[in-house]
Amino acid sequence: MSSNEWFDIYDEQLRSLGRATRGEAHTNGYWHRTFHCWIYEQRDDDIYIAFQQRQAEKDTNPLCYDITVAGHLTAGEQLQDAVREIAEEVGLLVQFEDLYHVMQVKEEAAGKVHGKHYIDREISDVFALQCPRPLSTWQFQVEEVLAVYEAPLTGLRQLFLGQIENLEVSGYIQLQSSQPSSLQAHTTVITKDQFVPRPDHYYLQVFDTIEAI
Repeated sequence: MSSNEWFDIYDEQLRSLGRATRGEAHTNGYWHRTFHCWIYEQRDDDIYIAFQQRQAEKDTNPLCYDITVAGHLTAGEQLQDAVREIAEEVGLLVQFEDLYHVMQVKEEAAGKVHGKHYIDREISDVFALQCPRPLSTWQFQVEEVLAVYEAPLTGLRQLFLGQIENLEVSGYIQLQSSQPSSLQAHTTVITKDQFVPRPDHYYLQVFDTIEAI
């Protein structure tokens, strides 16, 4: 993650406006493209969905729970190129053709992190990926991912519908002193407001689509 990374920037209709650095895009609120991938596994009588906890140094939403893998398309990249994010963030090598396209969404957020104001406008293509490989074998990107947890889809749906206030989840947290990452099993209790702020229907549509695949 670098503020000097270059993005293609757009208007709301995805018409090109040229290029800008990550720092410029988040300072001036330029629209840019991102890639979301929710990784899940069918196990027992439920579907288990993995989600990450963002590192504390992230320039937006530090320490929030988030999509399993997400990232920006850099300047000149096509959507299918963004599959590299899965290898970079969690060490899984997959093909773009393995992904299931869920939806495209526009997201706007603004705030202040580490003393800097940001305006984040993203056009995001959202995908799902079924992967049976256990979390203990994943390789977390040190700069991006603090932890990855998994939870049953039914529990996550109840959480975002407001039917339960919290949910106990298990996963692995990255030991901060290790390069490359070394993982330690970890269990915690999560609440809905600890996730990156998005409309509830975003999360619920992801869960409904994965259940229907």
